[in-house]
Amino acid sequence: MFIVFVLFVLVVVIVANIKIVPQAHAYVIERLGAYSGTWGVGLHVKVPFIDRVAKRVTLKEQVVDFAPQPVITKDNVTMQIDTVVYFQITDPKLYAYGVELPMSAIENLTATTLRNIIGDMELDESLTSRDVINTKMRSILDEATDPWGIKVNRVELKNIIPPAGIREAMEKQMKAERERREAILRAEGEKKSAILVAEGEKAAAILKAEADKESQILKAEAEKESAIRIAEGEAQAILSVQEATASGIKMLNEAAPKEAVLTLKSLEAFEKAADGKATKIIVPSEIQGIAGLAAGLKGIIEEDK
Repeated sequence: MFIVFVLFVLVVVIVANIKIVPQAHAYVIERLGAYSGTWGVGLHVKVPFIDRVAKRVTLKEQVVDFAPQPVITKDNVTMQIDTVVYFQITDPKLYAYGVELPMSAIENLTATTLRNIIGDMELDESLTSRDVINTKMRSILDEATDPWGIKVNRVELKNIIPPAGIREAMEKQMKAERERREAILRAEGEKKSAILVAEGEKAAAILKAEADKESQILKAEAEKESAIRIAEGEAQAILSVQEATASGIKMLNEAAPKEAVLTLKSLEAFEKAADGKATKIIVPSEIQGIAGLAAGLKGIIEEDK
């Protein structure tokens, strides 16, 4: 019975000293109070009552969000700034023995570094230089925590909270800036609109002038063509009259008219000439004789009646 009890105790002790280290973790082992080694991922067995796990360390990247810290800028403005630090343990031994309370040490180191950096900047610069502040803090913290087996991968300023009075002044400044930009945009819009209207009126005036010019040209060409046609018609009419006259003369010449016929034609021409419009008429002597003969014949005819 005693032997069974002893065997049971041995089994319990052996099982209790078998350790399995999970992925992305490491165990710092001490033997009789002194550092013995670091266990990586896998199955390990420690010596009972001699070895002990001094520290269990995670090798994953960790994120720590520190509470807001009061800082004073170069122009004596007190602000509240909280930071977020991304770090990773690279050496479990240094992490276990390098510093007491590593998280508290990182927090205090972050606060002092932030105060030193912000103290060299004015308020406006600190509000617009987050990337510069993050880079400086990461470099300083990484160098300071290297002896602790910690690598700082990134530092971010989460919030920058100025005093209430400064926030109100900033809000008024931003409102004034927005109103100024709005006024500039409105003025630029009105300017562009006026330019477009003027260009439209100019283009319309040019088109109207060109239309009037083309209309005058077409009108002049039409009048010219009309005058040419009228002149051609008059010339044709004159030519026709002249041809008719020439034809009549030719026909008279070919007919060889007697003197009496010519005299009659002369009287007809005289009658047309004296159509009540002439005030003074000179009658050739030949016609006078014929006229007297005609008057005498008329008297004789009347007496017979």
